[in-house]
Amino acid sequence: MSRYRPKNWKKHPIDPAHPRISLILPVYNVERFLPACLDSLAAQTFRDFEAIAVDDGSTDRCGEILQEYAGRLPFLRVIHQENAGMSAARNTGMLAARGEYLGFVDSDDTLSPYFLEELYRAAYETGADISCCYYYYHFIETDVLYKYPFRCEGVFDHGGAMEKLLRDTQIQNLVWNKLYRRRLFTDFDITFPTMAFEDIATMSRVFAHANRVVVLNKALYYYTQRGTSTLGSINASKINDFIRATVTVRMNLESAGAFEQYRGPFRALCRKTGFCCAYYVLKMHLRKRTPRGCAQNLRSVWEAAWYYAGDEFTPMRQLYGELPDVVSTPQKLKELKYR
Repeated sequence: MSRYRPKNWKKHPIDPAHPRISLILPVYNVERFLPACLDSLAAQTFRDFEAIAVDDGSTDRCGEILQEYAGRLPFLRVIHQENAGMSAARNTGMLAARGEYLGFVDSDDTLSPYFLEELYRAAYETGADISCCYYYYHFIETDVLYKYPFRCEGVFDHGGAMEKLLRDTQIQNLVWNKLYRRRLFTDFDITFPTMAFEDIATMSRVFAHANRVVVLNKALYYYTQRGTSTLGSINASKINDFIRATVTVRMNLESAGAFEQYRGPFRALCRKTGFCCAYYVLKMHLRKRTPRGCAQNLRSVWEAAWYYAGDEFTPMRQLYGELPDVVSTPQKLKELKYR
């Protein structure tokens, strides 16, 4: 852990053509939540930023809402594209970004007014390439807030930050509770893959190029938990993507020659993936109201988690081919092979 190096972060003049921060906001059919999200951007105490909202082919009023807000919020830029998914919308936003730092906000979530100020100040004063905060779960149906409990605080060097990221507890594989130097993406051609749980597949690549990471023990982001979110609408395809994303982390480590250094933390990530996917399998079968094949799916999840963490798996053989499915839908159960 390193120490803070105080600097005066407020002295830079504001240049609208070269904002210090670019916030990427993918938008798709969230008209119920979008105004609150945009209002939370307008309430930021840090003003030297642009927000790039990418309307990903919304079929509700999101496009109209964005244009209305863009007419009165000078920092908001709107891009419209045909529907291509969350990852493609984020990638479009990154191409248009002009800031030194990048941030990502899901358009059904909201920010504390101090989100940008706190994260930018922490990065600037410590010279960190990435700054992280914590968050609240906002359960929409009951209007309950729950603060993420597993927290830490401080400035971490490359190795310490990567180990915490891989353990996925105190620093999680989430894209939206962080600020990043934009060059971490642009200098290494990092984009988001088209899959669920794309954060997991991407974060280890970004952290691999960060020399220093600062973590604030402050909850500054409000994550909306709703029925149509990735976790709220879990299915076999998304569970398989969760496992693929975890395997992608190993491929990234192997490609960088760093797997042996982080073997222990990666195995911890595989255990967490196994527990999460087992829970999602149970949830999927309960929602379908059928126990048929549940035991097989649970067994397949744990076998895959151990296999992908072990020495039998050779990631380089998978670089040019797709990873097979591990979990099957309750209606289409069969013996699955992932070796």
